[in-house]
Amino acid sequence: MYEHSVLNTCCSKRICDGCNLAAQKRGMKDCAFCRSPFAKNDGDELSRVQARASKDDPVAIFNLGKLHYHGGLGLRRDARRAAELYAKAAELGSVDALHLLGGCHDDGVGVKQDMPKSIQLYERAAMRGHPESRYNLGTIEGKGGDYRRATRHLPISAGMGDDDSLGTIRRMFAAGVATREEYARALRGYDTGTPRRRRGAARGTTRGRSRRVEASWAEECDEHW
Repeated sequence: MYEHSVLNTCCSKRICDGCNLAAQKRGMKDCAFCRSPFAKNDGDELSRVQARASKDDPVAIFNLGKLHYHGGLGLRRDARRAAELYAKAAELGSVDALHLLGGCHDDGVGVKQDMPKSIQLYERAAMRGHPESRYNLGTIEGKGGDYRRATRHLPISAGMGDDDSLGTIRRMFAAGVATREEYARALRGYDTGTPRRRRGAARGTTRGRSRRVEASWAEECDEHW
């Protein structure tokens, strides 16, 4: 979803690329939702995000957290402030903020490293349908050697269209730590589930985590198992 849409910072509403293009072809020079004129520069864009954030808009607070994390729109990089904003956005209902806050605790970026806290946040996000949090839970279980629990998580996120989940369980099957049935279930879910969700849309930009749990444990299967 995120890679085929843009966020209008004036009202924190997202518009798909197709609708955005159609609006431009019709001569619309302002937001399709609130009719505000588009930002003229980075300073104007940042002011809009901050104004929305001051009104406890979870989308804007989350977006402001990402800007602090990456140093966008002229802000200096500040992982601690980013984590604080992710926490506030999560309290206000942002599932993407839950996911990135889990990544901060996982990596010890902006906060003290705390794996139990990280897993708790991933679980909360996964229960609300966040595929990358579900994927991270699966890779954490797999890296810890609990392949049965890993293969419970990965088919779910694969069924949400998550490419890495399908690739990981494919490697697990090739290495003999996932059954044919488990791989087939993930493949069926991927083929019939939600549209493909590529990596990068919700990371520090809107999806994922500060540094993703990599599936190196699965990629090394052929060498070690």
